[in-house]
Amino acid sequence: MVIKTAALVANDNNNNNNDMVVTPWEVKGKVDYDKLIKEFGTQPLTSELLNRVGAHTGKLHLQLERKIFFSHRDLDTVLDLYDKGTKFVLYTGRGPSGPVHIGHLVPWMFTLHLQQKFKTRLYFQITDDEKYLVNDERDLGETSKWSYENALDLIALGFKPEDTFIIYNTKDIDLLYDISLKVAKRITYSTARSSFGFQDSTNIGWVYWPALQAAPCFIHKKLTGENVPALIPAAIDQDPYWRVTRDVAQKLGYCKPAQIHCRFLPGLGTNGKMSASMPETSIFTIDQPDDVKKKIWGAFTGGKPTAAEQRKTGANPAICSIFQYYHYLFEEDLSKLKEREHKCITGEMLCGECKKDIAEKLNKFLEAHRERREKAKDTIEQYHIKR
Repeated sequence: MVIKTAALVANDNNNNNNDMVVTPWEVKGKVDYDKLIKEFGTQPLTSELLNRVGAHTGKLHLQLERKIFFSHRDLDTVLDLYDKGTKFVLYTGRGPSGPVHIGHLVPWMFTLHLQQKFKTRLYFQITDDEKYLVNDERDLGETSKWSYENALDLIALGFKPEDTFIIYNTKDIDLLYDISLKVAKRITYSTARSSFGFQDSTNIGWVYWPALQAAPCFIHKKLTGENVPALIPAAIDQDPYWRVTRDVAQKLGYCKPAQIHCRFLPGLGTNGKMSASMPETSIFTIDQPDDVKKKIWGAFTGGKPTAAEQRKTGANPAICSIFQYYHYLFEEDLSKLKEREHKCITGEMLCGECKKDIAEKLNKFLEAHRERREKAKDTIEQYHIKR
């Protein structure tokens, strides 16, 4: 298996379909998370660390319990400071390249849980500038449109305006620019090139952009005077940004940002994460019920070619895209999840039953989400930083 990351682009002469590519802009192939921990130099989430989180939150969140969040940088340090009375802030975001899909909601739901349990602020960065810079086919008007639409999805999950601050990069550049300048001055092009794989053909806006991604890590001090760490819940493909940010944080008088990394919700196809670039294998929050059913019925499963064969030898939930929906989001009761898994393996339950059930659960969830999303249009301005 060849691993390609933003920190390392391996020499790939075979160019086979098993290659894993994980960069901030592209994820494909079968993702090996153990290899990513080694490659990125992060730390696995241990039982001891999870127990420390649970001491503050009560029952562990589903995404921690099932190791959907699996890796971290300095979560232990953040908890040490918190135990001594130093709070932290949360920071995550979204690149507005199109509609939000269920995979985007996974870390946002966990972020909401952390915000509620630790009673802290969230700074949510919408990177409309990045999507313009890295894609020749996009214009700023398009990314501005999706910025608004994606913000509605965030608000619809239940984030409150008094603790949630949405930063739109092109609108709020005055809040970010001075911080990004200080960051940019301390990162050499050599470091940026080795961290992100920049080429001679990379435009200079893209080269500068990681400094803007770093700025919200430190914006709390600018706004309040409090120098506290930022904890970033996000998928592990975004980790290269925080590696270079951590390298300069203390030189600038800030706390190092910490991260907690999640796995990718698989798409409905045979491999890789859910991606907006493959809409037929993604469930979007704006999908209508018939669209959801069609996508689910066409999804890849771990089933056998015939019902008779599956009843006899069972199926494989480990490779089933439908089963992952239960694992990640739609079955909170672990005993029921294990029961479904057992029925699948033994052939007692066929794929059609699972598909029918998950389509109903998805449509019920999406209907409620769309209602909250519509109401969010009346309050969205309350989430903008006042200045």
